[in-house]
Amino acid sequence: MVKLNLTIQRKAIYEVVQGSHDHPTAADVIERLRSKGFNFAYGTVYNSLRYLADVGLIRELKLGEAVSRYDARTEDHQHIVCTKCGRVGEVLTELPASWVSTVADETKFVIEHAHVVLEGVCETCAKS
Repeated sequence: MVKLNLTIQRKAIYEVVQGSHDHPTAADVIERLRSKGFNFAYGTVYNSLRYLADVGLIRELKLGEAVSRYDARTEDHQHIVCTKCGRVGEVLTELPASWVSTVADETKFVIEHAHVVLEGVCETCAKS
């Protein structure tokens, strides 16, 4: 069992990510911390996000963008990204086991984790 080392900074950063439903970037986290009166160095925020992801409190998402996004939901789920506005949504539909098995057979990989990123146009962008 990993002993957590939640400093004041890490706790504040974790609370920001946990309270966000838009999968914030590190820059978003810094901005939200500042609006709460915190003024942490960029390195502190980036290192804390890495630590929180490493201990499993948050997930780092690489969704084909230049920057990572962070998610407080750590259980398995997928994501969908709007190709127009960049909004990220969560997809709670489970991946079919047969699909994962077929991919494993095709690639000869032992699949340890599957994360699918779907892309499309969100409802708001589709209406405009």
